[in-house]
Amino acid sequence: MAPVLHALACRRADFESLLVTTAQHREMLDQALAAFALKPDVDLALMEPDQDLAGFASRALVSVSAMLADIRPDMILIQGDTTTVMVAALAAFYRRIRVGHVEAGLRSFDTANPFPEEINRRVAACLADVHFAPTVRARDNLVREGVEASRIVVTGNTIVDALSSMRVDGFEDPILRRLDFVAHRVLLVTAHRRENHGAPLRAICRALAELTATFPDVDVVYPVHLNPNVRAVVSEELGRTPRVHLTEPLSYPDLLGVMRRCHLILTDSGGIQEEAASFGKPVLVLRAVTERPELVEAGGARVVGTETPAIVAEATRLLTDRAVYAAMAAVENPFGDGHAAERIVTVLGERLAGLAG
Repeated sequence: MAPVLHALACRRADFESLLVTTAQHREMLDQALAAFALKPDVDLALMEPDQDLAGFASRALVSVSAMLADIRPDMILIQGDTTTVMVAALAAFYRRIRVGHVEAGLRSFDTANPFPEEINRRVAACLADVHFAPTVRARDNLVREGVEASRIVVTGNTIVDALSSMRVDGFEDPILRRLDFVAHRVLLVTAHRRENHGAPLRAICRALAELTATFPDVDVVYPVHLNPNVRAVVSEELGRTPRVHLTEPLSYPDLLGVMRRCHLILTDSGGIQEEAASFGKPVLVLRAVTERPELVEAGGARVVGTETPAIVAEATRLLTDRAVYAAMAAVENPFGDGHAAERIVTVLGERLAGLAG
C-alpha cells in the first residue's frame, strides 16, 4: 500500500488520507513503515503474544468499527488477504462505508491453501465496492464470482511500484554483510505459512540441509519469521547446519538486496513470488497451490510443495542445468509495469468525484 499512500500524498488538493494499522505483526510492520518513511495516523496496537485468529479478528472488528465511526471516511482502502483486511472490510460494511480492495481477485481455489488468506480474500471481495485487480486473471476470477465488470479495474500490482521506488545499497544485517555473493550461490528461503507449520516445515528444512551438503558452493539465507511455531522448528532443524544463515526478519531494503544478489528463491510467500520476477530470479514455490499462477504459467516459477525429495530435485536441476536456469530467469514480470498506484489513485478520484456530484 505504500506506493498508493505516496501517490495520494502527491494529490493533497484532492484527497485527505489517513494510514491506519492494527499492528497484526508489530515488528515486521514497523520495519516496512520505516523502509517507506511512513508513520501511522492511527495505530490500534492490537497485537498480543500468541494471539489466535479468532481472538485477533474479534478485537480488530470492534476497534476498527469504532475508529470508522469516529472518522467517517468516504472510502477505506485495504490490500491483500490478511485477517486485518477481511475485518476492515466487514467493519466498513457494517458502517455503510465504501471499500476499495487493492490486489483483489487472487484465488487458489483451495480454502486450506493459503490458510486463512484464501477465505479472507473471498470475504473482502463480497464486501468491496471497487476491486483493483493486479492482473487480467484476477479480474476474470472476480467476474466468474459475479462481480460487475464496471467495479473492477486492472492496475498491475503495487509491489512492482514499491520495487522501483526503493534504493538498495549496502546491507544493514551483519550476517548479510559477511556473505560472499560472488564465490557462492546464495539461496534465499522464506517459509512461515500456517499450513506449513509442523511436518511440512521440517521437510523444507531437511531439503535445505541436503542441498548445502550436496553443493559446497551453496549458502542459504533464511530470515526466520517471529512466529514461535516457525522459530522453534527452524532452529532445531537448521541451527547448526553449515552455510545455512538464519537471520531475524530482514528490513525491506535488505530483503530486496538479497533478492537482487541471490541465485535462487524458495518461498511460501505470495509477495516474494511477485518481487522475484522483477529481479530475474527463478522461484520454487513451497506450497501445494499458489494464488499467483501467472509466474508459473510464464515459466518463472514452479510449485514444488513441501516434500523433501521434490524440493531437492527441483533445486538440484536449477543448480546443475544452466539452460533450465536461464530460461526461468529470463521471464518477464507478469505482475505490472510499476504504475499501479497512479492508476488506483486516478480511479479513486473519478469514483469519489462521481459520488460527490
